Amino acid sequence: MRRNQVAVVGAAETTELGVIPNMSQIQLHADAALNAIADAGLKLSDIDGFATAVETPQQMAHYLGITPTWVDGTSVGGCSFMLHVRHAAAAIEAGLCKTVLITHAESGKSMIGKQPRFTPADSLNGQFEAPFGVYGPPSMFPIPVLRFMKTHGITHEQLAMVAVVQREWAAKNPRATMKDPITVADVLNSRMIAYPFRLLQCCLVTDGGGALILTSADRAKDFPNKPVYILGTGESVETPMVSQMKTFDSSRAFKVAGPLAFKEAGITHKDVDHLMIYDAFAHLPLYGLGDLGFMPYEETGRFIADGNTRPGGKLPLNTNGGGLSYMHSGMYGMYALQESVRQMRGIAPAQVPNAKISVCHGVGGMFAASGTIIFTNEK
Repeated sequence: MRRNQVAVVGAAETTELGVIPNMSQIQLHADAALNAIADAGLKLSDIDGFATAVETPQQMAHYLGITPTWVDGTSVGGCSFMLHVRHAAAAIEAGLCKTVLITHAESGKSMIGKQPRFTPADSLNGQFEAPFGVYGPPSMFPIPVLRFMKTHGITHEQLAMVAVVQREWAAKNPRATMKDPITVADVLNSRMIAYPFRLLQCCLVTDGGGALILTSADRAKDFPNKPVYILGTGESVETPMVSQMKTFDSSRAFKVAGPLAFKEAGITHKDVDHLMIYDAFAHLPLYGLGDLGFMPYEETGRFIADGNTRPGGKLPLNTNGGGLSYMHSGMYGMYALQESVRQMRGIAPAQVPNAKISVCHGVGGMFAASGTIIFTNEK
């Protein structure tokens, strides 16, 4: 894909975030979609491309009353929406559609109309992981993080600082779920969930959603909002836990998706003004900083603990508060994308001054997938 040829022209989240017991999951999708369409100054009839995950494209298209000529139902976990952006950009460049709507929503807290998730007994996970107690994020993520900490000398205090710093960002965000300041002691004294993770190192469980609208850069100039251009993209998938079982302290999917995006964008790490790294748990920003090549792994914990990613730091990270403090409905990637777009538009609650390039990096399926999107506000 050529850089700067496709742009985001509409972006919005659901009208409410947090606990929304009066709306079903499909209604949350529609709410986000209509908000993004209004943001772009469009009508539903203008949409000819559509992508979503968990809910099927055909069901959502029927519910919204649209007839797209291009659809994508890729569903690889929380980074599915990064992949949708990449696929949509390619489809627009190929002339398969002109205006793509990407939606995400989950009733993760209220469970109203939520699609069931289960692990079939005859699946690979059902046969070779679940019987041994590795079932779902709280039991799966602690295994590699303990190896990461031991191998690279990461302390419990440094891991706790990830949550502390992201709460500082959340305090600046009126829509964040958790805004009260916390300390390292607060994190380490919170309830144990699965060693070494305590409650404040685990993502929130909320309701909500978001939507994006993409079109060609040539058309983008006619839209009411300042376009946010797609500078580079990358994606990768593999079997859950495979990369972790090789080394336990790195994600092969991260190491594929990130460099692909940087190469396509033609930038170096020094060019990055703003960074979003999916944070279902507190260790993921450390993996991201290392696997994306920002620094050696052993420096990641100290880098955050020394204040480099907090407000006023040299590499602003997870500036909406992240999945730990902003919101996390179950698949967080859409909310990270929304914050990158806000930062590039210059309208984020905790705006990074003069930010021109934002890297948005996601993970899905317990390290089984990864997507990286690099945005810029300069043509």
